[in-house]
Amino acid sequence: MDALDRVVKPKTKRAKRFLEKREPKLSENIKNAMLIKGGNANSMVTQVLKDVYALKKPYGVLYKKKNITRPFEDQTSLEFFSKKSDCSLFMFGSHNKKRPNNLVIGRMYDYHVLDMIELGIEKFVSLKDIKNSKCPEGTKPMLIFAGDDFDVTEDYRRLKSLLIDFFRGPTVPNIRLAGLEYVLHFTALNGKIYFRSYKLLLKKSGCRTPRIELEEIGPSLDLVLRRTHLASDDLYKLSMKMPKALKPKKKKNVSHDTFGTTYGRIHMQKQDLSKLQTRKMKGLKKRPAERITEDQEKKSKRIKKN
Repeated sequence: MDALDRVVKPKTKRAKRFLEKREPKLSENIKNAMLIKGGNANSMVTQVLKDVYALKKPYGVLYKKKNITRPFEDQTSLEFFSKKSDCSLFMFGSHNKKRPNNLVIGRMYDYHVLDMIELGIEKFVSLKDIKNSKCPEGTKPMLIFAGDDFDVTEDYRRLKSLLIDFFRGPTVPNIRLAGLEYVLHFTALNGKIYFRSYKLLLKKSGCRTPRIELEEIGPSLDLVLRRTHLASDDLYKLSMKMPKALKPKKKKNVSHDTFGTTYGRIHMQKQDLSKLQTRKMKGLKKRPAERITEDQEKKSKRIKKN
């Protein structure tokens, strides 16, 4: 049995807190990413991993030593590092003659590889090469996806889901306008994926809504889709299953239309409309002759019953 798979009873309070953090929860912790350098990674791939780590801080772990492994052939080392560092996302960089400047992005489910996609780097501009002011560490980015491939092709659709998982950051209850200052833009065009990052500048516009300008801050990547290892539909649905405690309870007799308007249905007892009090008007008052005939009809009915 692997050392990490054994049931360990904590001997100190610190170890107990550590194990409690890793226990399954209804609302899971923020997903951490590990960035691993392959055994033959060149300077470009190493710099890409460093720049992505700068974007992911403080929710990332960068392994500086080289690790001789091949994710598409043997995934045991990735699963070991995932369990050791408690990371559910990973990026692996390598370089060889057959697949130069190679990046593998993937995610885990229950410390096993769920899906991973291999990308080739064709062009790269580092954070250091663009001399602009950068966003603070830990800034939550806005993600923009452009291109029909992200909605049509299955491989690109999974890549979009994977990139959202990788870069979305923590879930926040409220949004402040001044906090919207970082944009990650992904474009799928002619079989390539263009990755750009911008700083959002709010300028004076003479009205309440500010004028927006985008300033490129790096890194900048031109990527090509290579190999894919996608999970089966059943496993993918299982990984996205929501606990019953988090599912919103359905409210009876309440419905919503496409515009978000709420409609409620009220159940009432059957009403006798003859006893309904209406507006009193002189024209609707009964004449004396009509009253006499009604009284006679009521008397005749009583006599028949008796």
